[in-house]
This record gives sequence, structure tokens and C-alpha cells, in this order.
Amino acid sequence: MRMPRLALTLALVFTAVALIPAQAPPPPGAQATTQPPAQRGGAGGRGRGAMQIMTLAAPWAPGTEIPLKYTQAGDETSPALSWTNVPDTAGSFVLIVHDVSAPVNPGTDDALHWLVWNIPAAARSLPEGVPQGPELPDGTRQISVTGPNYRGPAAPASGPPHVYLFELYALDGMLDIPALGPEGATVVQTRAAVVAAMAGRVRGKAVTVGTFRRK
Repeated sequence: MRMPRLALTLALVFTAVALIPAQAPPPPGAQATTQPPAQRGGAGGRGRGAMQIMTLAAPWAPGTEIPLKYTQAGDETSPALSWTNVPDTAGSFVLIVHDVSAPVNPGTDDALHWLVWNIPAAARSLPEGVPQGPELPDGTRQISVTGPNYRGPAAPASGPPHVYLFELYALDGMLDIPALGPEGATVVQTRAAVVAAMAGRVRGKAVTVGTFRRK
């Protein structure tokens, strides 16, 4: 009886990703590359509302089941991700991974599985197995609902598959939002601060989606 609701959720998600073509995933362990950004004839300009559609590739086809190794039922390894068609104004990237099937706070938000910000402008990928820690050597910062790390999908077997949205944003610069510390802001506050700081600065976006339910 719950499957129609899942189908509706997937239909809404696919509306967002319909224009984003599939792309071959990067090899395991691939490092960020520094190929030059695409020149799009002004599509990546700084004018109000100017936004470029990018592509985001994961190790599964969009809308299909996320492989076990990337979930809490497996190794909970962060997946390798790569992106292309970057606007020439990109100054950093933000990645938001969230379970749109798991409402929280109460019902006005959803479960945050990974928030990565200040990814350098030259990056075109994240390698598989990003190490834990609030701030990486290249300045990238990360949090999830459980701390400064990737949190794998974990939908229970008792219900329908959950839908996990991977959203990548190209911003016009870095964000002055500190890494999560022992006495700093909470995860909820940090997520809200990052999203608020992104307002008016998004120059490109890419989306992909996966599903998961424990067997």
C-alpha cells in the first residue's frame, strides 16, 4: 500500500533530474581533477537568476538502488562522485545528500546524510571513501546527522525504499561557515547556516538520486 507514495516521490525527483544526462562514474579512489571549467556563452554569468545545469555522476544509474557498500548495511563508504559542465564563475562547490523520505524537525526538514562545503573550485570529483573529519587538507568541510563524516543510507526493511537526493551546487565563492567543532553550532544550525549563505550565490546545479531499503 505504500508503494504508490514512493512512486510519487520518485516522479517528483525525476522531474528535477530529467535534464541531467547520465555519466560514467569515476574509477574507485579517483582524485579531484583540475580540468578547466566549461565555457557556456554567458550561462554561468553573475546576473540575477543565471544558473547552469551541470551533470553529477555516481556509481549507480539515477533512480536505482544504491550499492550495499555505500550504506550502513555495508561498509558505509562514501561514493565516488564526479561532475561536469561547470560554470566559469564557480568559486566552490556544495554537496547536500539527504533522505527525502525521512522527515524531521517535525516534518519541516529531512535526514541529512552528508553536507560538504567549500569544495575547491578546481575540483571535478570526490574520491570514494572521503576520510572523516570536520575539515580536510584542501579546506573542504563536512557534516552529517552523526558528525563530520558521510552517513550511509539505512532505510529499514519494514517499509518502502527511501529516496536519497544528491544535490551539487556551484557557488561564486567560498562560504564563511566554520567547520563543526566540539563547542560550536549544532548540525542543524550548521546546515541552516550553509543553506542561508548560499542564497543568491548559486551559479550551477546538478542532481542525482538513489534508493535504498534493507533486505
